[in-house]
Amino acid sequence: MKVTDHIKEKDTIISFEILPPLKGKTINSIYDHLDPLMEFKPAFINVTYHRSEQVFKKKADGTFDKVEVRKRPGTVGICAAIMNHYQVDAVPHLICGGFSKQETENALIDLDFLGIDNVLIIRGDAAKNETLFEPEPDGHRYATDLLKQVINLNNGIYLEEDIRDGSKTKFCIGVAGYPEKHFEAPNLQTDLSFLKAKVDAGADYVTTQMFFDNKKYFAFVKACKEKGINVPIIPGLKPITTKKQLSVLPRTFHVDIPTELSNEILKCKEDKDVEIVGTEWLLMQSKELKKAGVPILHYYTLGKPHVIVNTVKQIV
Repeated sequence: MKVTDHIKEKDTIISFEILPPLKGKTINSIYDHLDPLMEFKPAFINVTYHRSEQVFKKKADGTFDKVEVRKRPGTVGICAAIMNHYQVDAVPHLICGGFSKQETENALIDLDFLGIDNVLIIRGDAAKNETLFEPEPDGHRYATDLLKQVINLNNGIYLEEDIRDGSKTKFCIGVAGYPEKHFEAPNLQTDLSFLKAKVDAGADYVTTQMFFDNKKYFAFVKACKEKGINVPIIPGLKPITTKKQLSVLPRTFHVDIPTELSNEILKCKEDKDVEIVGTEWLLMQSKELKKAGVPILHYYTLGKPHVIVNTVKQIV
């Protein structure tokens, strides 16, 4: 079932986002993570995709080999397992970084064969230890181009020009939005223009980067509508659970932490106290967003399912 169809079913619904486990762990680590969350009957579960990294391994003769390592493989398989195990729709992320157009097409064909109807399109980050994003040879530089490839496949257009009357896929396509603008965009209006280009190209909905100030989400939605972006805009929510995150989250995700929240966290002596503050803040955000009639409350669980459980059980 498509994300947009879920949105039509009732008022505010719940969804979650998870990381694939580190290589070497089993699918049971995913089930252990999701089991406590399933009582809330999520409409769908997003599964992130991670590019490979280049690492140098020392050989016996003292020289080094450059090796490609993917630390969190398995997104497609995890999506299939989730749908089979829980009977819940899964939404795999697709990224530009680390993948050629041919690899992307093959992944989309696999997803279609597995009955997965949804994808979330993002460019992805620059490779580790690189400042600027560079695409793979014959890969996509921009999320808009990756989006257009999915649209083409939905229309039965494949990379091989000799394929005639190709099977049409039916992916519902989400894209990313940034209430505080993408860090590479010169300003918010330019960023909104890029987002509108994705919607005009065929994106069905927008999921936002995490934010901790609801005013920024509401202002973003208003600005989108003024720009002619009229698809559903799903708010992405994440709890703060450690003092370290006060510096890590702004540096990594380019988001602001409200003064009121940071002041309360700085008063905490231990991280267990931070978790209480973070949970209360997440609950406040969730209640306000639900009251405003957002289509979905989308939680980035990322290793802290119990915090999400303690929040969602008070709003459903």
